[in-house]
Amino acid sequence: MRSIRAAATGAVLLSLALTATACGGGSTSGGSDGSPKELTYWASNQGASVEIDKKVLQPELDKFEKQTGIKVKLEVVPWSDLLNRILTAATSGQGPDVLNIGNTWSASLQATGALMPWDAKAFDRIGGKDRFVDSALGSTGAEDQHPAAVPLYSMAYALYYNKQMLADAGVDAPPATWDELVAAGKKVSKDGKWGFGMEGSNPSENIHHAFVFAQQHGADFFTADGRPDFTNDGAVTAVKQYVDLMAKDKIIAPGNAEYAQNQSVSDFAKGKTAMLLWQSASANLKSQGMADDSYGIAPVPVQSGTPGAGKQVNSMVAGINLAVFKNSDNIDGATDFVKFMTSDAEQKILNTAYSSIPPVKAAQEDAAFNSPANSVLKDTLAQSAVALPQVPDESQFETAVGTAVKELFADAAGGREVTTASVEAALTKAQQQMPKK
Repeated sequence: MRSIRAAATGAVLLSLALTATACGGGSTSGGSDGSPKELTYWASNQGASVEIDKKVLQPELDKFEKQTGIKVKLEVVPWSDLLNRILTAATSGQGPDVLNIGNTWSASLQATGALMPWDAKAFDRIGGKDRFVDSALGSTGAEDQHPAAVPLYSMAYALYYNKQMLADAGVDAPPATWDELVAAGKKVSKDGKWGFGMEGSNPSENIHHAFVFAQQHGADFFTADGRPDFTNDGAVTAVKQYVDLMAKDKIIAPGNAEYAQNQSVSDFAKGKTAMLLWQSASANLKSQGMADDSYGIAPVPVQSGTPGAGKQVNSMVAGINLAVFKNSDNIDGATDFVKFMTSDAEQKILNTAYSSIPPVKAAQEDAAFNSPANSVLKDTLAQSAVALPQVPDESQFETAVGTAVKELFADAAGGREVTTASVEAALTKAQQQMPKK
């Protein structure tokens, strides 16, 4: 119940934040705009742990301080807390100077008015908007407004598979369709091993996968004019197919219904599961002792046969954006920090550390990002990834539908039947939680 209450709190806070006016706050270090001496920075938890993120980031922050004289106070915020922390800051006006946001939240947080807009002048201060790849810029806010943030890390989902586990089960190639994945998963799922791993208690993960399934079925969760449409046939079919990987196909351990903090990655690294969908997992797996040559990386499966009205979508456009709180008293220093973090040199360092793809063109072309794994991710981002709806209600959508899917996984784990009717009822309830227009 704790996670459900937290998710509900996020939706309430966003409703408040949409009418909130920033009123002071930002850094309380006393540095004046134009010559700040200190910045506060909320980083998202990208690595296997908060401590690993601190080890990655602190040397770079020290480098920035040496170059500029500006000290950066770092806090790495777990994903389970990040959205609620940001919404609380947007409502109160008391936030950090600079923060990481999930790129899917860009339009929602933009609507609060709490983030500094990145107009042409602001982009010029960090080297220009044309330094960034188009797919990354597509998830920085509403189309008719200046971006609310700047791309920092680009990611896409891929299928990670344990080569030996699949070979031992007689599977000689990574699954390319969901039917193939289910068949392979059933061959593996025995003797304490499982075919597939996921994070059923993580609303954002649930949304990412439900969205891709919906796209593959030719559906979306919003109409063309931005109204919620959670119970259309394609959306219901998509959510049921996702949950059925546990409920009907039984290739996911019931305990995964409670996972929300990278536990599925740890299971994969330990050889407990044979396959995993994840964003840029290589660095995380390496930190947990998994050898690079023990697993392979392939595109996310698509629907079997002719897709019909659907699309060959393999991923949502995943990634992390860097935003500045509009009411920071260190706007100049915060902008300098964004320039530093998105410089070619830092983009290579940080995206290498996190096995992500630089959204900066020059850095992405570096040889370091031409590995087979990165090729899969880059190809997906360029050819078959779609941005989640850039609508003001997107974060409420993640909370409402993500929690509905979480509850359906809880039903599956508890042995309760998941039917088309029960999925439709869960999505109807989720749509009723959306703001009234």
